[in-house]
Amino acid sequence: MKGVSELQENQTIELWPGATEGTIGEKNEGCPSLTLYLAEGREEPYGAVIVCPGGGYGGRAAHEGEPIACWLNGLGISAFVLNYRVAPYRHPIPLQDAQRAIRTVRHHAEAWGIDPQRVGILGFSAGGHLASTAGTHYDAGNPEAEDPIDRQSSRPDLMVLCYPVISMMALGHQGSKNNLIGEDAGEELIQLLSNEQQVTSDTPPTFLWHTADDAAVPVENSLMFAAALSRHKVPFDLHVFESGVHGIGIAANHSEAYVWPEVCANWLRKQQFV
Repeated sequence: MKGVSELQENQTIELWPGATEGTIGEKNEGCPSLTLYLAEGREEPYGAVIVCPGGGYGGRAAHEGEPIACWLNGLGISAFVLNYRVAPYRHPIPLQDAQRAIRTVRHHAEAWGIDPQRVGILGFSAGGHLASTAGTHYDAGNPEAEDPIDRQSSRPDLMVLCYPVISMMALGHQGSKNNLIGEDAGEELIQLLSNEQQVTSDTPPTFLWHTADDAAVPVENSLMFAAALSRHKVPFDLHVFESGVHGIGIAANHSEAYVWPEVCANWLRKQQFV
């Protein structure tokens, strides 16, 4: 892994120096880390989005990582693919990785040509759960921390949630729940990570999309989160397509959902990220 001072295009950096050496299992090789896709061509600072691929908290789907970062680069947004830890690691480890990623991007904002007030997070499926957890469980940073990265806020400035797992209850995704908190998780932990119940008026603006007949992660996940945002008067943009299997990613060849990147780009412009 390269240090920041040696950074080159699309390099991967460790979130905590030396942390990747102790990761467990093949699926966690090289985790936790960020792969950087820095946008170029403008003099003013760029917006940035951290990308969380899905995989049921048991892996990370490649088609929900680099292709999304390249799409964001095409919009003039710097992207960071988060290689977060998955099972056998459980909560709060993935959330700590996401929070560290947000803090890291803010800490290096000047060096990377990024506006620290325009750092968003995007996630697919279980990565959407991780993104929505970061957007509902955050802090302002510790100004007294010895590590300067820990002094940064972990609150994302916006969220993009793509067919996300939101709830840890009946309408969620059992595999993600088992991997993240275990089959025998207590009610308090289930409630804490059912993010439709964690929305407040300070939750970041959110873009959501889902397919109505998603057989793996019910569309109710996006509907419940949107309803919670509405109750708390948080701006959101929700799109539900009539049909489409779970996990279609950028959806370039899908007859309906292929429009989501364009619609999302328009929303990102409204949020002044483009």
